[in-house]
Amino acid sequence: MVVTEPRGPLHPVAAETGAPPAGWARVSVMASGVSNADIGTAADTGENTAFPVTPGHEVAGVVAETGERVEGWAVGDRVAIGWFGGSCGHCAHCRAGDVVHCPERKIPGLSYPGGWAQSITVPADALARVPDGLDLVDAAPFGCAGVTTFNSIRKARIRAGGRVAAFGIGGLGHLAVQFAAKLGHETVAIARGGDREQLARELGAHHYIDSQAQVPGAALRELGGADLIVYTASSTAPLDELLTGLGVHGQLTLVGVDTGSVTVPAARLVMNGHTLSGHLTGSPRETEEAMAFAVTTGVRPMIERMPLKKAGEAVTRLRAGAPRFRIVLDTVDSQ
Repeated sequence: MVVTEPRGPLHPVAAETGAPPAGWARVSVMASGVSNADIGTAADTGENTAFPVTPGHEVAGVVAETGERVEGWAVGDRVAIGWFGGSCGHCAHCRAGDVVHCPERKIPGLSYPGGWAQSITVPADALARVPDGLDLVDAAPFGCAGVTTFNSIRKARIRAGGRVAAFGIGGLGHLAVQFAAKLGHETVAIARGGDREQLARELGAHHYIDSQAQVPGAALRELGGADLIVYTASSTAPLDELLTGLGVHGQLTLVGVDTGSVTVPAARLVMNGHTLSGHLTGSPRETEEAMAFAVTTGVRPMIERMPLKKAGEAVTRLRAGAPRFRIVLDTVDSQ
């Protein structure tokens, strides 16, 4: 599924597949996620883009071919690819194991044709092995949404049983609630309206804050303050007030952003030892760890399946806010 012109529609195109170059592998795609980042790719203005463009950065499938100098991977291996789509391997970040901040990091759909296709060719270092017990449709979102929320909680290094709040119970937030609860934390879900409370509690939330009925930062303070707030909403407007809901030494980690800014009184940061940080995706190894944790604990994304050829309709639905969680394009059901 390709975009052939700036801000153009998605078209199904018959694409040729060639042998992967050295260090790369070709993957037969079984499932590919749809996210807001993909919408940005599909709606690119063309200023820095060579068309046609194939979006898609949450991919799961089976290795079909490997290029020369690819070791550890074989035809038939079940794999996932995410926002991390390969790195240089020799910069200071790569040498320190921080591959996601490599200045030459590749992103599927942007650096090379993405996963809204029946075949994708990627650098072998972008591959994450999908464990037995995890369906490939469920595995696709773990390459970005899953590993991002998993890492944002476990890397915060908060106390065992600490209070973790997930702001926004959508495509990222519903995973953050599950991970926080399964990691043993007192979990707070924050969303608009009371209609999501029952689901939030089914996902593992111990408390629910309706941000339409309560001021969320104040409500968190009444609970004793949060050790960690995972912010998954796409608007930064609520952030200033929400920061008041942090406990002493509390952290707020941004995984959802827009072009807005955050205003934080310096005295409050200093006096309470607060931390405000951003978090970006994870490495293939961390994606494997997130998937392994999901298999043992039962964490799963809530998915609406759509056939690959309806990618344009999936984008329209996501823009309109129609799906509550994740859309995954099914390349097997391509009608």
